[in-house]
Amino acid sequence: MVKIGNIDLGEFPLLLAPMEDVSDPPFRQVCKENGADMMYTEFISSEGLIRNAYKSTQKLDIFPYERPIGIQLFGSDVDTMAECTKIAAAVNPDLIDINYGCPVKKVACKGAGAALLQDIPMMTKMTEAVVKATDLPVTVKTRLGWNEETKNIEEVAERLQDVGIKALTIHGRTRAQMYKGEADWTLIAKIKNNPRIKIPIFGNGDIDSPQKALEYRNRYGIDGIMIGRASIGYPWIFNEIKHFFATGELLPPPTMAQRVSAAKRHLQFSIEWKNERQGVLEMRRHYANYFRGLPHFKEYRMRLVQSLEPDELFATLDEVLEKYDGFFLESKATKVEYAGVD
Repeated sequence: MVKIGNIDLGEFPLLLAPMEDVSDPPFRQVCKENGADMMYTEFISSEGLIRNAYKSTQKLDIFPYERPIGIQLFGSDVDTMAECTKIAAAVNPDLIDINYGCPVKKVACKGAGAALLQDIPMMTKMTEAVVKATDLPVTVKTRLGWNEETKNIEEVAERLQDVGIKALTIHGRTRAQMYKGEADWTLIAKIKNNPRIKIPIFGNGDIDSPQKALEYRNRYGIDGIMIGRASIGYPWIFNEIKHFFATGELLPPPTMAQRVSAAKRHLQFSIEWKNERQGVLEMRRHYANYFRGLPHFKEYRMRLVQSLEPDELFATLDEVLEKYDGFFLESKATKVEYAGVD
């Protein structure tokens, strides 16, 4: 069994990656219903949290159905990270996760996210401060290194374990790679096989089908897999992987009725969580992913991203089902099409 502190995640957990502007509570609920074992909030700015900025505090919303769930934080100042850890812990998540992997300029250029891979002593000091600021388990998500010449993840893993983290998720790319090229899991496996490492090691990057999940589980020996981009518009991937692990057989792809139902539930959750207008607006980024690959879908897509009326949106989704009922898109087992980032 894989455990993070006292959190029992089963034999081989599938984790939903924290994704900015994607993994909000409505998206997390759809993924939880379809087999995600552990989930995280979108990453939250430590500076925004201590200033009580609305965008940051809203990301603290967690719900009973999501458990176990971690709140992910990022920042560049040790004291600020410790302070915001206390704020985040007050809403009673199951764990605190630190983001040392975000590669985007607006984060890394401010000394946060993947930028800490250039300063391991600072990363260690910050991690230790977060661990001391809470009784909750603290975990970390990071990358192989800053660039090809500085893949320092082995040192990072040992030092962060030494200051008390309870699990480590590694994205198999450097910061310089961003999301391009193929993720390299060989270093992830090396860390898992390091006799000094006792904490769970989760792999992340490029898992987009049940077959690849099984291949990487067997080849690299990791404790679990974190899935990001492949779940956008396709929450069924978690149960597809679990079924393939258990039986060696592929589940049939979701029917159009299942796709429409998931989109409608996602929309309803979004409206309930935020408000009618904001929920409708934030759902717009998801429709194309739920129905990617449908022929002659442009008319429906335009209606879905232009209307502000929930009744119209639900009616349009019903029309999509009526028009495409019986039409099967390929599953993640045979074809991968998605947008977004891990």
